[in-house]
Amino acid sequence: MNTLKSRLGAEVEVGTFLKFPVIESVELMSIAGFDLVVIDLEHSPMSIESAARLLAMAKALKIESLVRIPSHGYEWVQRSLDAGARGVLVPHVDNAEQAEQLVAAAHFPPRGHRGFGPTTRAGGWAVDPETDYRLEANTAALVVQIESGEGVADVEGILAAGVDSVFVGPADLSVALGVEPGSPELARASRTVLDAAKAHGIPCGIAAGSGERARQLVDEGYDYAVVGNDATMLGSSASAMVAAFRR
Repeated sequence: MNTLKSRLGAEVEVGTFLKFPVIESVELMSIAGFDLVVIDLEHSPMSIESAARLLAMAKALKIESLVRIPSHGYEWVQRSLDAGARGVLVPHVDNAEQAEQLVAAAHFPPRGHRGFGPTTRAGGWAVDPETDYRLEANTAALVVQIESGEGVADVEGILAAGVDSVFVGPADLSVALGVEPGSPELARASRTVLDAAKAHGIPCGIAAGSGERARQLVDEGYDYAVVGNDATMLGSSASAMVAAFRR
């Protein structure tokens, strides 16, 4: 069975998003005990150069890494994987055709059309004899984010396209469906994705707002959860300290 464990090389249960372009964020999340960091190029001003530095730190610390790319462009898949990401998280995948195009972008011919560039971190810069660039490419994870009613409706086609994992984005999904977070409609849509993934033997992840909620979701059957982000953690901690002082 194609599992995220086999793709990422570790037992991944909990991760977090990174929005700050500083390597210390990776270091701190590793110390905290996260299994995974997701470098967020969709909802941050971070550049691919900054992401590459964070990926280098993740590799050194042996913490798993994904890059959430800002669009479906081939160049984002190629550059993120060549920079050393263990996979890409692709937002707003709404149908099987989009999923098929992403699968092609992430794989070498004949399965896809990814460019061959071993003179990269993923290829050991063509000087590390221990690095097999083709193996690195074949074990990279393509994770697609389902966050619309269209994506939920075509989840079977998306899964059949050859993706390695699906990821539920509850915030965008609730907006797309026109329902409130925590509503029964949102729960049903998320469950549709989870049940389909289970039937296909494909891991299903989900975003969560707290550690407690992440634990609950994994206990309910999700394979992994991505909880919070470095920016909100810093802001929340700072706000709590000031509030305690003012009291």
